Amino acid sequence: MGSPSVTPRELYDRARSGGASVLDIRDRDEFEAWHVDGPGVTAEHVPYMEFVSAGVAGDPADLVPDALAEPIVVVCAVGRSSDEVAGDLREAGVDAVNLEGGMDAWGDLVVARDLGNGVVQYERPSSGCLSYLLADGGEAAVIDPLAAAANRYEADAAERGLSIEYAVDTHVHADHLSGVRALADATGAERVLPAGATDRGLAYDATLAGDGDSLAVGGRELAVEHAPGHTTELVVLDWGDDLLTADCLFLDSVGRPDLEDEDRARALAGRQHDTLRDVVLSHDDDTRVLPGHVDASTEPGEVGFAASLGDVRERIDLLELDREAFVERVTTDLPPRPANFETIVATNLGERELDEAALELERGPNNCAVSAAK
Repeated sequence: MGSPSVTPRELYDRARSGGASVLDIRDRDEFEAWHVDGPGVTAEHVPYMEFVSAGVAGDPADLVPDALAEPIVVVCAVGRSSDEVAGDLREAGVDAVNLEGGMDAWGDLVVARDLGNGVVQYERPSSGCLSYLLADGGEAAVIDPLAAAANRYEADAAERGLSIEYAVDTHVHADHLSGVRALADATGAERVLPAGATDRGLAYDATLAGDGDSLAVGGRELAVEHAPGHTTELVVLDWGDDLLTADCLFLDSVGRPDLEDEDRARALAGRQHDTLRDVVLSHDDDTRVLPGHVDASTEPGEVGFAASLGDVRERIDLLELDREAFVERVTTDLPPRPANFETIVATNLGERELDEAALELERGPNNCAVSAAK
């Protein structure tokens, strides 16, 4: 590769610090299904073949959309075609660089933030997935680990002098492959899933945690609260002043109720309303909400993706609805389901093998929220 390039982390930092212009040259359907997105990102699409044609009879600089400001980061699937296009644009006088590794590398990026209170938050910008390392007294639990980042949690814990005691899933995920088994195999951690996972068809051995149970992490307790709605088995986790709300409550929306059983979506939406009212919103308004996902439009706070429960309550208008109105809102005009979600669920239950081919299934947007606008 001959063009100057930026790494996915450099692109991420550029977007967060001052904004980033991204020119995606993949096919239109690939761009529309999934592209570099998030706060500070302006992304436009021009297919690669138009640049090929311009190289023969035209000026490739004329193809750059007006919405993009230099410097421009050119993106393709793996960084080869984009390297060529970035080079052609530079020869035409455009300040353009290549995204090293393309969308494949962007999909692998995981950014860690120390949130205080013994919490490290991990963000996967390509999908909005959040996971957590909770630590106290030399021990740690990893919550909702990504299979693609299992080595990262292990290395970060070792660097901090922590022993990972638990690998925990808050529910059977439909948008990404769980790293519970990979992390447990690598570290000797105890696998922990919600008790209701057996009813979903859990096919591997794990400790089952139910409502009222707790996990000892150092000198602290991680308390389990059953929170059905997004799925029947989902739990939220009380870590003192923090509440890990998984896919029950996000910072600007709530979890969709149709991924476990579309035919029971309205019934699950009703349970979601009850959970929010009786379980989640019963916590003190000063409690810090640590969600399982963020939307592409969600801006991080001073230390990460977190907000007080009081702030979240004010931000999400559907939390004020009665049960019937809530059910209608969260079951109407839902976004597309996560790509390959049925196969991902089967893999996370242990019914299918977790391998490199399976990891390809989770690339793309998570679409686990109802809508940030609702």
